[in-house]
Amino acid sequence: MLQWLADLPRPALVKCRVKLERLKELGHELRRPEADFLRDGIYELRVRLQRVNYRMLYFFHGEAAAIVSHGIRKEDEVPRKEIDRAIRCRYEYAKAPQLHTFEEI
Repeated sequence: MLQWLADLPRPALVKCRVKLERLKELGHELRRPEADFLRDGIYELRVRLQRVNYRMLYFFHGEAAAIVSHGIRKEDEVPRKEIDRAIRCRYEYAKAPQLHTFEEI
């Protein structure tokens, strides 16, 4: 996820960071058009800039923690393989949260 963000054009990065802050503030309360439930506990954080849709897939661990698994650019719908990948990330995180945690300084 960090590399994906670093590779974004500056305007897209700024908008994505704003959405990440909104997710941090609102958690489960964040709704469309900013966020949407996909399936199996996986959500998408939605950013649109010009004609490009940027999506950050995430899940919740417990009540307070929102975990971002990875980001994608998309045309229409999020590909099934990307949701499956996020589900695998959720399982890996649940087994060892300390190994998969990043905290910004």
